[in-house]
Amino acid sequence: MDDFFELLKKLAEARGPSGFEDEVRELVAREMEPFVDEVVVDRWGNVIGVKRGSTNYRAMVAAHIDEIGLVVDHIEKEGFLRVRGIGGWNEVTLVGQRVWVRTRDGKWIRGVVGVTPPHITPSGKEREAPEMKDLFIDIGARDREEAEKLGVTIGSVAVLDRDVVKLQNDVVAGKAFDDRVGVAVMLYALRMLKETPTTVYTVATVQEEVGLRGAQIAAEKVSPHYAIALDTTIAADVPGVPERQHIVKVGKGPAIKVIDGGRGGLFIAHPPLRNHIIKVAEELGIPFQLEVLYGGTTDAMAIAFRREGVPTAAISVPTRYVHSPVEVLSLSDAVNAARLLAAVLEKTKPNIIEMFLDKKIK
Repeated sequence: MDDFFELLKKLAEARGPSGFEDEVRELVAREMEPFVDEVVVDRWGNVIGVKRGSTNYRAMVAAHIDEIGLVVDHIEKEGFLRVRGIGGWNEVTLVGQRVWVRTRDGKWIRGVVGVTPPHITPSGKEREAPEMKDLFIDIGARDREEAEKLGVTIGSVAVLDRDVVKLQNDVVAGKAFDDRVGVAVMLYALRMLKETPTTVYTVATVQEEVGLRGAQIAAEKVSPHYAIALDTTIAADVPGVPERQHIVKVGKGPAIKVIDGGRGGLFIAHPPLRNHIIKVAEELGIPFQLEVLYGGTTDAMAIAFRREGVPTAAISVPTRYVHSPVEVLSLSDAVNAARLLAAVLEKTKPNIIEMFLDKKIK
């Protein structure tokens, strides 16, 4: 499990907000290359590994490399940076955080997220949650001119500055586990993978956090016969949350998705593919949980509805405090997700794929 931890740490500490995934993309391509026959980067920035199989069937595995971030939309004359979010933030988690800010030439400089001190906040407003418009990044610049000389401009992006650390047992905490843990699961499964009955396309997708963009493009290119998305899912197994709303629990195994989504529509995992994944988990004795998620979705939604439709499912790693600086998960859940993925790819033979694709009315 130590080797998985080192892989996850490397990936999660890399800096790559949506649309600016360069640092992570280069890392993923290097990690993927020894275990596939070919690595290509498409024109939008998805990293696609191709591991050739024994038939012409194609399987696609997707996990996104982008993380939520911030973008500078104004520089105050005093040198403070005003920002807006890239992806879904709870602003409460940003106050007092260290961040990295990317300069014009691609270097990263440190800053901190500031807000008006409570001591001088108008009476009655002290305990109100801040809005994004109330926050700013302090990079220590004396004025706007100095900030600009450092290479900060309108459009500079920022991400959290956080290390991945071990807690007790096999539990770890860090930023960007959504979805660097999915990427780690995909890469770890590649290491386990032997001969497969399909050509496997492992796709590290971009811009998931802003609309599942990269997965749409990659799915059109690959045109898979079936697909599996890898992501985090909400583990709300914390004090104050009724058990029914826990969704899944940390340490109880990877989650096999049944349904997710919200106001934007629901994703329902392809039933025969979902059941096949469950059967493989049961055969191998891999612990798993069934996931019915109230809100949010994954790259599976983008892949499933390409062309004629792609039988698509999702395997998730239960994660607490998603979209915060201290996301928490179990390494054993993630390693078991990788074991399950590798087994599914090896055991999904042409007759099973044909069952997914069968359009006959029974």
